[in-house]
Amino acid sequence: MPPRLRLFYSLLTAGLLVIPVVALYSELSKRSDIWWTPLPIAASLTESQDRVEIYVRGKPLGALLNEGKLRITEETGSGTLGASEFSLRFNNWDRVRVTRLPILLFYAAACGAGGLLVLLVATGRLAYRGEKEPVAA
Repeated sequence: MPPRLRLFYSLLTAGLLVIPVVALYSELSKRSDIWWTPLPIAASLTESQDRVEIYVRGKPLGALLNEGKLRITEETGSGTLGASEFSLRFNNWDRVRVTRLPILLFYAAACGAGGLLVLLVATGRLAYRGEKEPVAA
């Protein structure tokens, strides 16, 4: 391949390679500490039983609350705690990470393929055959 074409295609491929590189970098540089459930939509104790179980001295928290065995003491007095007074916030990073995985894999594959293509074009490893004159019979 002539040097001019090799340089042109190398620069073109490298320029196109910037797109998945920037997308991959922006996905990987996102903050990982913002995935907590917002406080206004925190799950109640009964709604969160599929994701968490809380035990107090070896006994389930829900059972203790139903029996009225948990009390809170404040300056104004003490009162029995109920299940409706508990709310839980979850770190949803594991679920967000699973949804991001396919796009990250796609970007990584595009970066690898683009890098390989730049390497092949820049080193002249791609076969280039000039036009041949038709053979007269």
